Amino acid sequence: MYIAQQLKEKNIAEYLIYMWQVEDIIRANNLDINQIRDNIVAQYTQIQEAERVGLLNWYQDLINMMRDENVISKGHLQINKNVIINLTDLHQRLLASPKFPFYHSAYYKALPVIVELRSKSGNTEEPELETCFEALYGAMLLKLQQKTISTETTKALENISSFLSMLANYYDKDKKGELDLN
Repeated sequence: MYIAQQLKEKNIAEYLIYMWQVEDIIRANNLDINQIRDNIVAQYTQIQEAERVGLLNWYQDLINMMRDENVISKGHLQINKNVIINLTDLHQRLLASPKFPFYHSAYYKALPVIVELRSKSGNTEEPELETCFEALYGAMLLKLQQKTISTETTKALENISSFLSMLANYYDKDKKGELDLN
């Protein structure tokens, strides 16, 4: 919970990937708060009891939302989809503005990879940014499994990562009212 709050304030892209990981952790624990208490929350030995209760309540709220939104076995919570929607809106505004040539460049450098990934997945209806996040999330899972990622894939992921990093920085500036798109 506290990690999510910090990431949401600091880096929206890292926050979204973290929240996708939390969704998968909840699924891996069968949406069972007792398993989450024993397998996840128990690992936080340095936190106070009040923080432990807050963390369990946060997980329980997420479990309830996952059930209510029927994303028990796959998919993402609406709160996470809203992040993609907000980022997509900003992305479109940045592309429409002539003031951000470096952003345009980063996007067009990542675009062939995005198109290829969407083509391979057959899911051309999902937002481009979701495709980007899925690529980074998938790579993170492969690394956790200690699987090899090819040099070509690593280079493609670097382009996506650079693009999303720039977007996340602009998102932060926009949120603070420091981004002038006109």
